[in-house]
This record gives sequence, C-alpha cells and structure tokens, in this order.
Amino acid sequence: MRVFLAGATGVVGKPLVQQLLAAGHHVAATTRSADKAERLRRLGVTAFVLDGLDGSALREAVARAEPEAIIHQMTALSAKPDLRRFDAWFARTNVLRTKGTDHLLAAALSLGVKRFIIQSYTGWNNARDGGRVKTEDDALDPHPAACQRETMAAIQYLESAVVGAPLTGIALRYGNLYGPGASDDLVTLLRKRMLPIIGKGTGVWSWLHIEDAAAAAVAALERGTPGVYNIVDDEPAPVSEWLPYLAEAVGAKPPMRVPVWLGRLAAGEVAAGWMTEGRGASNEKAKRELHFRPNWPTWREGFKHLQNSARAATVSLMTASR
Repeated sequence: MRVFLAGATGVVGKPLVQQLLAAGHHVAATTRSADKAERLRRLGVTAFVLDGLDGSALREAVARAEPEAIIHQMTALSAKPDLRRFDAWFARTNVLRTKGTDHLLAAALSLGVKRFIIQSYTGWNNARDGGRVKTEDDALDPHPAACQRETMAAIQYLESAVVGAPLTGIALRYGNLYGPGASDDLVTLLRKRMLPIIGKGTGVWSWLHIEDAAAAAVAALERGTPGVYNIVDDEPAPVSEWLPYLAEAVGAKPPMRVPVWLGRLAAGEVAAGWMTEGRGASNEKAKRELHFRPNWPTWREGFKHLQNSARAATVSLMTASR
C-alpha cells in the first residue's frame, strides 16, 4: 500500500517507518528536519521537509505521494514535562491535533484517500469514576483539571473529525508510551527521587511500548474498520505496583511516599489526581478486530528492557569513544 506518514521522526514515527517498510508498504513521510529527511531517504522513504501546520505544503506533498492511506503521528513535545501547565506543554501538539488534522483530512478528501489513521490517547482523560479499566464505549472525563481542558478538547476534536469523516477513519488511543525517547524524562525523575507515590497510589495506568504503538498502526492500516481503539498492553496496573517496579528495573532507589495533600501541593492537581484516581484501558477490541498482540504484553517485561537498552547504549558509546 502507498502510505503517507505525517510525523515520521517522532518516538512512534521512527519505529513505524521501519515496520511499514518491513511489511512491504511504500512510504512517503514528513519531517521538519532536512537531516532527518536525508536519513529517511536512505531507508527508501520519499521524504518531505515541511511544517505540519502549513496546509498548502501538506496538500502538495500528499498530492505528489498519491497515497492510499494517511497516518497522522504528528506531535510536538520537545519541552520538559510540565503537569502544572499541562495545556501550555501540549499547546503545539494540540494545534497539530486540530488544525494539522484539518489540513491532512482536507487533502485526503480532495484527493480521494480512503484510509486515515490518527494517534490519540487513553489515560488521564478517562472518567475517574466507575470501573478501574475502561473500554472504548466508556465516556471520557467530563471534568478534567482546568489546566487540561484545552488538551481534552483537542483530543475529542481529533477523534470526532476523523472517525466521522466519509472515509475509513481510525483513532488509535495509545496508552502511556515508554521506550527510547518516550520515557527518558520519567526515568530521570525516578533516579533523582523526584517521582513519589502520592497517597496509596491507587490510580490505574495503562502502558504501551513504542514498538507496539507502531505495530498497532500497521495493523489498523491493513485491517482496521472505522472507529476508536484502545492500544495498550495487557496489564493495567495501579501506580503502587508499576512505579516501584520501574524504579528497580532502571536501578533507581524505591520511590518515596507522600500524602495526597502534600502531593497536590508539591506536584499539582494533575499529578495527584492521576496517581490516585486514574483509570486504565482495555485492549480487547484491538485484539479482536485488529489482531493486535503486543510484543511487550505487560510493562513488567518492557520496563526491564529499558535498563537493558540503557546498558547497551552505554557500552556502544564507550566503544565508539575508544
């Protein structure tokens, strides 16, 4: 299949390029960097250097690529995490989720592209009442924190625009991503003992390795039907379980524990709510309809791989410096 990948050099875009090529698809892709575009071309990708908010450039690139499908993986989270100013941290990503999606969708519809796949999210945006694990049929949080309202609105816009369009529109709600480039800041905070368990750590999180995120996009490309899919691993787990496990896996000291009031004062409303009231997600629909089978079935295997990857990178760096 001829595929146009918008956002080919992000944490999911990079493994996705490799997996699309390995599956035999012809890939045209976008990046904002000329150097990264050259690396894509060496892989056999038709690369376009452009800004995802430039509608004219996007339409021209799509027209030149003549794709049968478009995959939207554009994000912009280069700054350090800032949960207190969540919407400011996600500001450019939210514009890519709205205006960027509009530009890509307009190009798809005008040029007759039949399949459109987007990166969405499941995690803090799940309703914080009811069951501990949510399906695609469950409502999103009707009362997100004030600093997350713009981001929630952008996610809802993204999904409704694509799933409601007159083509095969598929929204992949990725869980909390980990892997090279996706979880580095989290591990750094853990090693500095700056990521405590707030309260009893009863908030449930669902995790997803970036390689599995890419595999789900390939599965959606090849067999997905219109709709929303939770793309997560097999084990939603409370913070009280996965956070100490991650600390041990990466060689950090056990996380400290703080009462909810202190956690809210020190880390803010988002962090406190997420750690104490968060809800995970079920991947049963993706397994059933996309035949999604994560290579890292749970975060337990995947987190151990983070430490192994870090060791391998250190050895490689030391060898190269000799």
